[in-house]
Amino acid sequence: MELRADLIIVGAGMVGSALALALKDSGLDILLIDGSPLSVKPFDPAGAFEPRVSALSAASQRILLRLGAWPGVLARRSSPYSDMHVWDGSGTGQIHFSASSVHADVLGHIVENRVIQDALMEPLHDSGIGLMPGARLERMRRSGDDWLLTLVDGRELRAPLVVAADGANSAVRRLAGCATREWDYLHHAIVTSVRCAEPHQRTAWQRFTDDGPLAFLPLERDGEHWCSIVWSVTPAEAERLMALDDAGFCSELGRAFEWRLGDVLGADPRLCIPLRQRHAKRYVEEGLALIGDAAHTIHPLAGQGVNLGFLDAAVLAEVLQHAAGRGERLADERVLGRFERRRMPHNLAMMAAMEGFERLFQADPLPLRWLRNSGLKWVDGMPEAKALFVRQALGLSGDLPDLARA
Repeated sequence: MELRADLIIVGAGMVGSALALALKDSGLDILLIDGSPLSVKPFDPAGAFEPRVSALSAASQRILLRLGAWPGVLARRSSPYSDMHVWDGSGTGQIHFSASSVHADVLGHIVENRVIQDALMEPLHDSGIGLMPGARLERMRRSGDDWLLTLVDGRELRAPLVVAADGANSAVRRLAGCATREWDYLHHAIVTSVRCAEPHQRTAWQRFTDDGPLAFLPLERDGEHWCSIVWSVTPAEAERLMALDDAGFCSELGRAFEWRLGDVLGADPRLCIPLRQRHAKRYVEEGLALIGDAAHTIHPLAGQGVNLGFLDAAVLAEVLQHAAGRGERLADERVLGRFERRRMPHNLAMMAAMEGFERLFQADPLPLRWLRNSGLKWVDGMPEAKALFVRQALGLSGDLPDLARA
């Protein structure tokens, strides 16, 4: 027996859940499926931090607020930050960004991914959207004007429009045969939470080391001494660091960070994640759209991945609702192409910027080291240029969907 819907969203992570909520009043019959359980877990505000966090921009905060999820974030745990300090570990170049430069209170919020997910799941359970946990996709094929999805347990789902929000290793993208451009950074990211001797001052800190960027992102619990770290190193160095005991790891981490926040006093369990950049050649085809990490994954250099995904979800929802209001067929590739035209240039620009940043700071030739140090110092002395960067990071400019507008 087939289960029919107007729209099937595959992947109920942060981005897929946001899209479903953005369309809850559209009149569409929506199925949101995921291979995992879709439940809100009890949260202990005094408990350990989840290792994976996101740096939510002001635009993402607005989207979550309008979807009814931001109160759930605040009720759990979030860490606002007002400043960012970046410096070159191989030279003297540095740059400082401040929210006050654009008369804002904060640059963003560091929030555990699990907190965002649970805060989205709460309004979803009350939305009337069809939630299907434990629904793992096995096959996908065209059937007339529809897509026919077969799950591992044999259930079949049918819809004219499918949205892939199932992450970097998207089953939908693979089964639908969507082509990608991708390459390995030849680096791994070590992520965990650490306690520092000195307070983080609600500042995001980033040092570019010879091995790769190292970020200390501020977390708040029992004061301002906890940070989430993202440490990009070569695979061999990652293997060595992961094999150290906690004391040895904290010592190496403090040295790599130049003890900017004093000694690293302790660390939670570590994760090691291979870094790979991936971008779909097309985000859409007839009856199919890719959003979030299913469409693009970037270096975690600036924590922009989920922000790009939330903007994808908000723009796609806006495109579909406008098309429905005009009586257009939502699965039409020409309709879906409006989403692609709005989002692909922005995503590619962000990916190119992160790629250029990463390559510049990995460069060894002396002229390039001199150039990046001189460039950092030069930009740091230009308030107007820094304010422009801050406005871009906050989501205060560009082609924003209505959900993200101030």
